[in-house]
Amino acid sequence: MSEWKAKRFWKEAGVVEDDAGFGVRLDGRVVRTPAKATLIVPTRALAEAIAAEWDAQDGKIDPNTMPCTRSANAALDKVAPQRDEVVEMLAAYGDSDLICYRAASPEELIKKQAEAWDPLLDWTESVLSVKLLPVVGVVHVPQDAQAISLLKAHVEALDTWALTAFHDLVSMSGSLVIGFAALDDLYPADALWDLSRVDETWQAEQWGKDEEAEEMAARKQSDFLHAKRFYDLSRKDRAI
Repeated sequence: MSEWKAKRFWKEAGVVEDDAGFGVRLDGRVVRTPAKATLIVPTRALAEAIAAEWDAQDGKIDPNTMPCTRSANAALDKVAPQRDEVVEMLAAYGDSDLICYRAASPEELIKKQAEAWDPLLDWTESVLSVKLLPVVGVVHVPQDAQAISLLKAHVEALDTWALTAFHDLVSMSGSLVIGFAALDDLYPADALWDLSRVDETWQAEQWGKDEEAEEMAARKQSDFLHAKRFYDLSRKDRAI
């Protein structure tokens, strides 16, 4: 991706609207994805966020400071061309969802898991019409095939932009249910992230924090929260 090695050559990043949606221009030049597709997004809000990232570049372009640009590139270059594969991969999380696997002991952890995750399972049944059953232990126990089929249908209903955000919401949290709860604004994104970390939080309380694990968790949390922001920006005043 040689474009990421380039230095800033533009004075101003702006947003333009056309029949396809909203694009970003650098002194009038079209911004393209790494696969050379024209970067067109569905809302002005998302295009403005991307333009702001380009405007904030100083010297060499740093993609690590451009999360909305990277997610938009992923949507157009990866998710859209491989939609069926992405749907299949994400739907598979439902058969081994994090919140369905419960500890056998101690009682304190069992209680914490139930308090955090049982309401999510209840929400899944009432809102998504999918009943997932919790199991004790870490050995995989298949969920009902009809339940997984319904979950897959919900994933398939997501458009490219939502599916791109959903990918990170699910893969970072380890839970298809938490991903759907984030899209539905069941709880604030940071609260949902905390629900995905019940086991890790409990272990840290018992044995102390591991610096390397904490750093990795912080990166995942940042990606999770960005994914929710990207999703929200892709829905705001939706044009296409």
